[in-house]
Amino acid sequence: MTSKNKVVIRIAGKDYTLVGMESDEYIQKVGLYIDKKMNEILMRNNRLSTSLAAVLTAINVADDFFKSREAEVNVRKEKEAVNEELEKLRNEIMQLKEENGSLAAKNTSLQLELAKREAELGEVRNSIDKGSRTLIQKTLSGYDM
Repeated sequence: MTSKNKVVIRIAGKDYTLVGMESDEYIQKVGLYIDKKMNEILMRNNRLSTSLAAVLTAINVADDFFKSREAEVNVRKEKEAVNEELEKLRNEIMQLKEENGSLAAKNTSLQLELAKREAELGEVRNSIDKGSRTLIQKTLSGYDM
């Protein structure tokens, strides 16, 4: 079980003994924050009583707390929106990869078809060339005198 820590802090020139489960450093940090806030209020209006300055400090700290909580909620909403956009982009990437694979397969198929057609064209050209040579030879042999 964690032991309680007893820490003396100074707020607005007065010492207070705090007891808590948190570390000494953390309790000192909280005390310094409150002291700073209270001193800021007292410096703005040195006619305030300590109790009124404490109430105004509590209001300022509560204001900081609520603003921090609201900022946290906004950050969480923004994070959710970013995560949703990330998921959409991941899905789009998967679809594009599938489409790319499909197009690559189609490209390969078309390249094979082109190679076949070029081979056929080559055969037709050879056939035409042979036919032309044969025709020329027959024509020329008809002119033998």
